[in-house]
Amino acid sequence: MSTEFRNFLALSYDELEDLNLQAKADRMNRVSADSIREKRIKYLTDEKRIKAVTVLFSDLEGRLHLLDYDKKFLIDSYENLTFDGSSIRGFTAQKESDLRLGIDWSAFYWVPADVFGTGKVVVFGHVIDKDGTPYSGDMRGVLKAYSDKLFNEKKWTLNAANEIEGFLFAGRDAERNFHQTGKFDFINSGGYYHSLPLDPLRQFIDTAAEVQRAMGFQNEKDHPEVAPSQFEINYGYGEVVAAADQIQLYKLLCRQIANNMGYTASFLPKPVVGVNGSGMHTNVSISEGKTNLFWDPKGEEKLSKYGWDFVDRILTHALDICLILNSSVNSSRRLDPHFEAPNQIKASATDRGSMVRIPIGNSRSMRTEVRSVAPDANPYLTLYSIFKTGIDGSTSKLANLRQAERYLPDNIQKAIDDFKGSKWIGEILGTDVQGRFVDLKQASADRCARALGTFVKAPEVQFHHEVYNQSLWNLF
Repeated sequence: MSTEFRNFLALSYDELEDLNLQAKADRMNRVSADSIREKRIKYLTDEKRIKAVTVLFSDLEGRLHLLDYDKKFLIDSYENLTFDGSSIRGFTAQKESDLRLGIDWSAFYWVPADVFGTGKVVVFGHVIDKDGTPYSGDMRGVLKAYSDKLFNEKKWTLNAANEIEGFLFAGRDAERNFHQTGKFDFINSGGYYHSLPLDPLRQFIDTAAEVQRAMGFQNEKDHPEVAPSQFEINYGYGEVVAAADQIQLYKLLCRQIANNMGYTASFLPKPVVGVNGSGMHTNVSISEGKTNLFWDPKGEEKLSKYGWDFVDRILTHALDICLILNSSVNSSRRLDPHFEAPNQIKASATDRGSMVRIPIGNSRSMRTEVRSVAPDANPYLTLYSIFKTGIDGSTSKLANLRQAERYLPDNIQKAIDDFKGSKWIGEILGTDVQGRFVDLKQASADRCARALGTFVKAPEVQFHHEVYNQSLWNLF
């Protein structure tokens, strides 16, 4: 089809970065929702080169969903965007399927045309129940409500940054085809920090980093990881909801860029036995104004008493939240102590096998790092459970809590049992969401071997939530 008469928006990467950083500053400064909405609608109305707005939302497992709305329709109808919730796993039953999408105008991104398509912008949405209240299964809305409540009541800002590892495999759709091939093929055999400047892994990392920079991620560093064909692309700290949004965008853009290059970006926690798995080390802190509540130059490891109390509550409830942080059958493989796995329910400044690490920091950067999080976890549910537990949880009277000989489960069935029987989970999520999450995880676990064994089984990948579709499940 001829494109001669088309005139769709396709901005340079420098222009994109400027626009996204301006939007990020508005979000960080908590410019009023009404003001942001008016500005965005005016922009969409005036910018004739935009044809569609992509609205993003996530289901209970953390799977990202994309809906394209015609721009003119969205401007007229943004307060009544309905969709069928029964088609989203973990959302409503078929007999009560109507849900609505609200627009979070502060979470608005200008995107590279060569990755997302021309004439499009992206915005995150929140799910609204049929009675007009926030939908309990939308963990982004739950996280945002909790973050806003703490800011309004205490002037606290919840901060997070995630180090997300992944693998780059040869061929498109390598995960979807795993039940036929039974293997993943590396495209690089280097190791930590090691690759030629223009080898396929380095080119992928460079391209993804350019896209992140254009989208206002404020990159820090990127490099090949320890395992062959493994990568990590780090970016700046942010307010907790924005940080969770960036996790979803990071995985989305990595997958699309890999696909464009003829590869597959995989965020399975342990796709290949015998080499290091992938984690999503989650750095968190709390600030009050410009004061970092986790910093104390005289504290143990420079962490304040409040910071240590936060850590103690995480350790206390480690078994309660393990299924949230390690939510797939395959994620249990990663908790293997032979590959630097953080499976010990401990806190340490040096031991990378501990669930929680205390990194070196200063008055601005002091934080705690929850290392046991897998990259396929729901980022909104993960960050909500970590902050809610660290702030409001209880503290065990167990002797030597921070160094006790305790371990995270090595299989998902045990994690499901701990989660299902947890009073704390029922309190922070509600028993309805607790039950729905258990049902989803049990359905996947029941299709996989209870004993993991020494090689990755096809069902671990086939029924993994990131590659879920009806066709794959029907193959069981």
